[in-house]
Amino acid sequence: MIPVSTFRQFIGRIKLWWRGKNHVVGWNMPPEEAVSFIRRRGKVVLTFYGYSGMGYEDEDGMLRLAQEVLAQYRPEKTLVVSGATKVGIGAVYPLAKSIGFETAGIVTTRSLKDTERISEAVDHICFIPDDQWGGTLPESDELSPTSRAMVDCSDILVGIGGGEISQAEMLEGKKQGKPIQYFPAEMNHQTAIRQAQKKGLPPPESFSAPADDVFGK
Repeated sequence: MIPVSTFRQFIGRIKLWWRGKNHVVGWNMPPEEAVSFIRRRGKVVLTFYGYSGMGYEDEDGMLRLAQEVLAQYRPEKTLVVSGATKVGIGAVYPLAKSIGFETAGIVTTRSLKDTERISEAVDHICFIPDDQWGGTLPESDELSPTSRAMVDCSDILVGIGGGEISQAEMLEGKKQGKPIQYFPAEMNHQTAIRQAQKKGLPPPESFSAPADDVFGK
């Protein structure tokens, strides 16, 4: 019997293929292959990190910051990368496309279970086999395959808020000596409260990003 997760990923592939809006570079790419593809584009890789499913309390403010960052780069020489989904920081994709940037996404194969969240404004998508959404591996400082590909392909890291996964990726980028621009931003309050309730936890005491303490000073 085919595992349910495998079946859902198969259906997700069909849905993306039928939609025909994205070039899927690979469905099960090792991190090294994804990085190699991104590098072969021959452009400066500008990667945006931030909240994903949690969203932003002030999404318009986030987009204004992103636009200010994008204005510092030439579209014909820069590739904009993020996590391929359209929620949260993924709202940067249509903004970048409207200005003329080529876009790419690196995302875990877990995203194939809900392809409606994949942005149509991503030119190229690299799906990485990963048991988690990103961040560090359990009881380790090593990044998961998806996060490793995200950091290793990046020339410049731009963080606008972001949760623990984004923090782990930016910390690794800092360790590798890559330039980082960081802007504090709050997660969506209602979404954060609902997520806490689902987990049986009290409401968050703060809606600020974990990375604020490291990069927000």
